[in-house]
Amino acid sequence: MQTRHHPLLEPTPGTRRELVSHHYGTPGHGPKIYIQASLHADELPGMLVAHYLKREFDALEAAGRILGEIVLVPMANPIGLSQRLLHNHLGRFELHSGENFNRHYPERFETAGDVAESQLGADAAHNVAVLRKALREAVAAAPVETELQSMRRTLMELACDADVVLDLHCDAQAVLHLYTETPCWPQCEPLARWLGAQVTLLAQDSGDSPFDEACSQTWRKWGERFGARFPIPQACLAVTVELRGTLDVEHLGAKVDARNIVHYLMQRGAVAGTPPEMPEALGDARPLAGSMPIAAPVGGLLVFLREPGAQVQAGDVVAEVIDPLTQAVTPLQSPVDGLLYAREQLRFVSRGQRIAKVAGREALRTGKLLGA
Repeated sequence: MQTRHHPLLEPTPGTRRELVSHHYGTPGHGPKIYIQASLHADELPGMLVAHYLKREFDALEAAGRILGEIVLVPMANPIGLSQRLLHNHLGRFELHSGENFNRHYPERFETAGDVAESQLGADAAHNVAVLRKALREAVAAAPVETELQSMRRTLMELACDADVVLDLHCDAQAVLHLYTETPCWPQCEPLARWLGAQVTLLAQDSGDSPFDEACSQTWRKWGERFGARFPIPQACLAVTVELRGTLDVEHLGAKVDARNIVHYLMQRGAVAGTPPEMPEALGDARPLAGSMPIAAPVGGLLVFLREPGAQVQAGDVVAEVIDPLTQAVTPLQSPVDGLLYAREQLRFVSRGQRIAKVAGREALRTGKLLGA
């Protein structure tokens, strides 16, 4: 195992931060797996899973069982880890720019495609290798001016040529669920079963280039550009893994999640060994455009009536908002039949605040599909 340190641009003298990555196996031999945790720096369950993954990978490497290349970034956002205000950790948005740490990743597929086009041919594996080399060079050459941009570029340099990218996040209060691109679902379905995901939300382009889509979307776009002339497979599965809620930082659950990720890597051929029998699916895949938010039309005290994981029908009351001054009670209803998979953890809300999400089966929304 090699540990590498990646300095970021320092915003002011004396304030330099760095990313740390752990590297296992041999580049170019077998599939490349990239895993990062806590890109939203206040979402900590993934950091604990990464802790146990490192233990797993250390043991696997000592036993000579790593067949591909594995890159693990246990703390993907040193900027957000440092952001605290009045004892509260603010890790979702950079305080300087207001930008979400999981948006606006550099898309270099056009530049890389221009460089690689003359070298493409009839062999899909050859095309993948050529395009990955061009993409690595294009990402490394992407201009950066700020610390945040340098962090985004560094993360993309580590991940852009991977076969599998797992971005470990969590929601406020939630069941385990996944986000991936629609073309990736066949590769993602076994992972969903291993992790026990209760729903996987699929989109072709959710908007604003989040990290996972910046990694996987490149291959779909190259397929659209070159597919009529050269075979271009979906060579990257990138998944946002939502490890339940922010308070679900527990040893037993993290150990199980880490072990199940290793089982998936065995199935992918990145780790030697035969995994146990794959579990039955606990959930299914649904369109991200069918994930319907529930918003509070008034402010007040929020009281939930249904737990994450509940199956609800359109019109079911999921929560109530109580006005402590007037005693008015406003019911909040599910807009669709579906799975109540995530809800807010605050219990006093403002007018218009989104308080829960229900995964329906029909695509009803358009435009940008992710929250702020």
